Amino acid sequence: MTTTLASPLALPCGATIPNRLCKAALTEGLADPLNRATERHERLYRAWSQGGAGLVITGNVQIDRRYLERPGNVVIDGAATGDDDGLEALRRYAAAGTVGGNHLWMQLNHPGRQTPTHVCPEPVAPSAVPLLNHSAAQFAPPRALREDEIEDVIRRWARAAGVAREAGFTGIQVHAAHGYLLSQFLSPVANRRTDGWGGGLAERARLLREVVRACRRAVGAGFPIGVKLNSSDFQQGGFSADDCLQVVRWLGEDGVDLLELSGGSYESPTMMGAKLRGPDAERPAAESTRRREAYFLEYAAAMRGAAAMPVMVTGGFRTRAAMDEALSAGELDMVGLGRPMCVDTDLPRRLLSGECAQAVAYERDIDPPKAGLAWFCLQLIRIGDGLEPDRGLDGATAMARYAENEARTARGLVGR
Repeated sequence: MTTTLASPLALPCGATIPNRLCKAALTEGLADPLNRATERHERLYRAWSQGGAGLVITGNVQIDRRYLERPGNVVIDGAATGDDDGLEALRRYAAAGTVGGNHLWMQLNHPGRQTPTHVCPEPVAPSAVPLLNHSAAQFAPPRALREDEIEDVIRRWARAAGVAREAGFTGIQVHAAHGYLLSQFLSPVANRRTDGWGGGLAERARLLREVVRACRRAVGAGFPIGVKLNSSDFQQGGFSADDCLQVVRWLGEDGVDLLELSGGSYESPTMMGAKLRGPDAERPAAESTRRREAYFLEYAAAMRGAAAMPVMVTGGFRTRAAMDEALSAGELDMVGLGRPMCVDTDLPRRLLSGECAQAVAYERDIDPPKAGLAWFCLQLIRIGDGLEPDRGLDGATAMARYAENEARTARGLVGR
């Protein structure tokens, strides 16, 4: 039988996702000053749940309040969920995000050195290696984690996974891509350790594997665990496609249920469609990749042969024809939609029903292009506030409003 967007997807753990469309993780910035979930999350995720995607993944829930990806992150930590209010807020969040009968997975993350200075003056990382091409005013130079702190990271991840299940989320995704902490451990550029957490690929992948195993112990056998992994860092000497292939095999041994392939980091932001850099930069894009739009589809087709779990690709897909073609060709198992879902929350329903044949590529009209992150983030904030998206927002205004919002949110954080 031909696989289409409407086909259900059975996961290794026994759960079934009702269709092949996923609202991929998008950072929201909607938490309260204690980094707890709010009514704004409920509004936004109710809209996505009712929008028709079989799987909805949250954005960047942090496992340690000291280290945030941005000031409005939800955090599962003693300061955020050690009281009934924090847990009840998560339960309302999960209830709103599953009203459409979809799965709702909590993406769990630790930013490592990619935490801005206005929320963390001393970030941590595998090694004391600062971000390239970024000033200390943006991201302070990190210090290397001690071994006992690495063990604490594993415990925090497992605890957060257990809280997610208790609150009513139907799965979790471990974020090991885009240059955040687990991705940093995987990369020889960022990880220069010489102990059991660095060196060869097995040592660099140890933290990710220990996190996945600890989460599995915390949630049990039937609860879905996904991993978001870079197909490549697209940096000279970084985590490569060959490295990824081996890590994918290991993750299959560890019982991962869904692998999302992405790529890049703050140093090489390929996940946002930037031009490739590093050893893969000169490789000609396969004709199938250009035709089918997706940034990482060429890598997915290679990884899928080694994967013991379904594979999802996020980034670039805009037409239903391209999505169905990739699915029917067996190049992937699930299609992730990101930026279009910041504006058109019901896009999956309309694609599945045939009401529309493609997503609107809003990014093409944003000027300057670097304003894209701010433009899309502000749309999520508007939806969370009960407003319609502002499709006419210009890039310069978006950047100014976004910077103002981040500064105001950071100033309001309790305990900072």
